[in-house]
Amino acid sequence: MTADADPARGRDALSAAALFAVDPQALGGVAIRALAGPVRDQWLALLCGWLPPEQPWRRVPLNIADGRLLGGLDLSATLSASRPIAERGLLAEADGGVLLLTMAERLSAGTVARLAAVLDDGELRLARDGIAATVPARVAVIALDEGIEADEGLAAPLLDRLAFRLDLDGLRRLDTAALGIEVESLAAARARLPNVELPDAVIAALTATAEQLGIASLRAIWLATRAARAAAALDGRDVVTDADGAIAARLVLAPRATRLPATEPPPDSDQAPPPDEPDQPAPADAPPTPPERDTDTEEDAPPLAADTPLQDLLLAAATAAIPPGLLAQLKAGAQAGKARAAGKSGALQKAAARGRPAGSRRGEPRAGQRLALIDTLRAAAPWQRLRRAELDARAGAPASRPLSRGEAGLPSASAPRVLVRREDFHVTRLEQRRETTTLFVVDASGSSALNRLAEAKGAVELLLADCYVRRDRVAVIGFRGASAELLLPPTRSLVRAKRSLAGLPGGGGTPLATALDAAAELADAIRRRGETPGIVLLTDGRANIGRDGKPGRAQAEADASAAARRLAAAGHATLFVDTSPRAQPAAAKLAAELRALYLPLPFADARSLSAAVKAVHATGRERG
Repeated sequence: MTADADPARGRDALSAAALFAVDPQALGGVAIRALAGPVRDQWLALLCGWLPPEQPWRRVPLNIADGRLLGGLDLSATLSASRPIAERGLLAEADGGVLLLTMAERLSAGTVARLAAVLDDGELRLARDGIAATVPARVAVIALDEGIEADEGLAAPLLDRLAFRLDLDGLRRLDTAALGIEVESLAAARARLPNVELPDAVIAALTATAEQLGIASLRAIWLATRAARAAAALDGRDVVTDADGAIAARLVLAPRATRLPATEPPPDSDQAPPPDEPDQPAPADAPPTPPERDTDTEEDAPPLAADTPLQDLLLAAATAAIPPGLLAQLKAGAQAGKARAAGKSGALQKAAARGRPAGSRRGEPRAGQRLALIDTLRAAAPWQRLRRAELDARAGAPASRPLSRGEAGLPSASAPRVLVRREDFHVTRLEQRRETTTLFVVDASGSSALNRLAEAKGAVELLLADCYVRRDRVAVIGFRGASAELLLPPTRSLVRAKRSLAGLPGGGGTPLATALDAAAELADAIRRRGETPGIVLLTDGRANIGRDGKPGRAQAEADASAAARRLAAAGHATLFVDTSPRAQPAAAKLAAELRALYLPLPFADARSLSAAVKAVHATGRERG
């Protein structure tokens, strides 16, 4: 789509840049959804030229270390001076300016949390490497979202703190001349901004508009008021008007909408409509009836009257700015995000020799552990002056004179540069993901067992297809008659999974307690091997065979409840798939005793089962 075909998006992008340039820190920032290209570069260059030249502009790389972002101990300066020397991080360097986040959709949760805290407080509380300080960090953020898929995007805590959300994909150019913004007018707007008044009526209208659009965050309303004040200052006014509120509703509230506003009924809607009258022939001299107008199109919609209430005016402006299909994309993105956030791998566990670095801890490098050299030097650096003085005192030499080779017992004639003691040693902490094993417990009793097995087979096949990427394994337990049988030990073999399910006959009673005991035993064995188990139970929950193998519904249900509580106490993540034609209260009760995710699925398909299994893995990682 070109800019000419969609001029509104281009105008909104330029308007957001102008408002941001007036009051960047109060507005938080701008989230830009676009791949690298000329339009995004043009927008960034335009904004950079509109901001005051004295404001810092810092680019934050994706995998920035905490020491560079937050600051901390300057190791080389500390070792040279023999006293702690603090290093300024990017957040402190950008005080009063702008941070440019590249590939912001891939930021780690820790970096997002630190940025969110700085955006909220306007300062950085530093407590690391023996340094405790509070430094000003009033920053604004330009977050470049380069995600391709619908479920890729900025983290919600960061996105909520940025006033504007722009989508530049598909635009070929920005018509900067049409906006008519000059650097001088922006400077005048900044000078006027502290004196701009915000009437209570505008605040009330923005609040009502946010409620109609389903916006739950109060921060969005506050950002909208700041945008309205910036719009008034940019237009040379000292009081916010209805037009300024409409701009704020369009640029700040509309992109956050989670629902379309409800259409209010006419004033006399409480009265029943009159019955339809039969068509009467029109008189011969009557003028022809005009055709009915199509009120669904924007061009045919009647204009708002001059006395339209402010709330309706702002709501209309925000509704007009909601792009087509936005709400459907939000729903699809949320569902995809849930599926993507689960099942990538097992829970994190500590490791001694292999895995991903996860910080360091105090200790000596024994049993194959790695020495964290930098952290060791950081721990030793603040004590160098005292240790050298102590060493000089022990050698009987003045503190100002370096030790000779004989005094220090060193092969070199120079004094030691760094004095490291045992209490300074740090070793690297390593973490690695546990392997995930999904245990399908399939009810093969009853006349509909064949359908259940077909769905379980499809889910296992889909899960195995992903195992090559996630390194997951699956196991299958079938139960019928008076026993539960391990059909498939934990494996990644798709052929073995198909063969084991194909050979399971159907019919007979439902020994649910026996099946839950078998699942708990296998899950415990999987956990003892250092893996993360997840249990998927496919049954209607109608137990009729007790632990002793004898029929009797009352005793069988009591045994099943006891087995469910035992399995829940073990802490295994469980999904209960109710395969009954209708959701059964007994099944929901049993799922509650299992502390399981309950999924009534009368018409289960393989893909929905596979997505539910991924949700179980997310719970398993939290409990692991």
